[in-house]
Amino acid sequence: MTDTTVLSGCAVVTMDAEGTEYPDGHLVLTGGRIATVGAGPAPHGLPDARYVDARGCLATPGLVNTHHHLYQWLTRGLAADAGLFDWLTELYPIWGGLDAEAVLVAARAGLARLAATGCSTTTDHHYVFPRDGGDVLAAEIDAAREVGLRFHPTRGSMDLGRRHGGLPPDHIVEDIDEILAVTEAAIDAHHDPAPGSMLQIGVAPCSPFSVTEELLTGAAELARRKGVRLHTHLAETSDEDDYCRERFGRSPTQYLADLGWLGPDVWLAHAVHLDDPAVALVAGSGTAIAHCPSSNARLGAGIARTRDLRAAGVPVGLGVDGPASNEASSLLEEVRHALLFARARGGASELTARDALELGTMGGARALGREAEIGSLEPGKLADVALWRLDTLHAGVADPVAALVLGAPPPLELLLVQGRPVVERGRVVTIDADQAAADAAAASRRLLARGGVGQ
Repeated sequence: MTDTTVLSGCAVVTMDAEGTEYPDGHLVLTGGRIATVGAGPAPHGLPDARYVDARGCLATPGLVNTHHHLYQWLTRGLAADAGLFDWLTELYPIWGGLDAEAVLVAARAGLARLAATGCSTTTDHHYVFPRDGGDVLAAEIDAAREVGLRFHPTRGSMDLGRRHGGLPPDHIVEDIDEILAVTEAAIDAHHDPAPGSMLQIGVAPCSPFSVTEELLTGAAELARRKGVRLHTHLAETSDEDDYCRERFGRSPTQYLADLGWLGPDVWLAHAVHLDDPAVALVAGSGTAIAHCPSSNARLGAGIARTRDLRAAGVPVGLGVDGPASNEASSLLEEVRHALLFARARGGASELTARDALELGTMGGARALGREAEIGSLEPGKLADVALWRLDTLHAGVADPVAALVLGAPPPLELLLVQGRPVVERGRVVTIDADQAAADAAAASRRLLARGGVGQ
């Protein structure tokens, strides 16, 4: 396979700090990195290069997904009309039947879907580890390697079961010493801190209502000792706010702050219910937010204060969240919904189309600490590129960014991750996506039968 790819004749939105765009431009990608990006025709005659006629297309950075639960692909459509706590109460017993094989096929299908919607880098927050389930974290890492996406999985955990006032059933929580030991082992086995890394591990206790204070403090100490990032859910619902104020005498954000859980090495999912003091705490600490508009709407959680967070200097990226609370699982759709929901909340000036695209690219890169390598199309950065075809039914939209963000999802002509094709002409080319879907459907039937659903 050639080491050089040339995209020529496309509009280019670089998402660099100056907002550089080329109505008719080109990119040269070589050795897994961007060599040149600029206006006009691409250079001719590069030896052994693959030339792509990109006329009618828009090139953007590959999208970055900052929050996900891949295993939930197997339980899509359940508890369809429930809020978060009731939704979790219904699904936790089913998830207790997960094993490594089920997670592998769920992750393979979920990652393929993300790729088909322009995602080149994704996180995953896996926190359900049944006793006899095998190495489910390794299973999803294997799936990401097959599909070819840049992967930031986190080793999640829960140690606060119902017996002690938490939400999860007692049979799927773990002992704190075991959690910390296996999390450290996972970092040692899988984390790659090198430039251009395709795999970086994070530490991610699940949420304030499913873990103890001891686990939160122990996890933070472990992550900082090992030099990896921290992640958890925060302030997703008003119920969580009520829970933390009743149990801890503080807001969820203040609770995390008091435990040393805010900082530039932390990104938090949702952050829907933040008051002004909470926004100030997050901003002052350098903590990032994963905004999940579709999932928050699906569960009736509310709309995050995206404009206020950005105005305060908070790095904000986008998250698809789990397929069981966002059955569409489209990262491009999150870009659109972030814009529309922000405007529904605060008016047309809340976000622009380019602001929304920034959330899905550089915003996500900043949230993951990878802004020097991904999130924009600039020489020297990794060759993660999405090429969108805008000359079908999208023809005639004056602004290509508006066509991408506000229009119906356009065909994805090409997705490159570190210069390697993952999607071509709308089809995932690294795996058999149809077989992945069939395997996941069969695994879903087995898991639901094991949990007594539909019997």
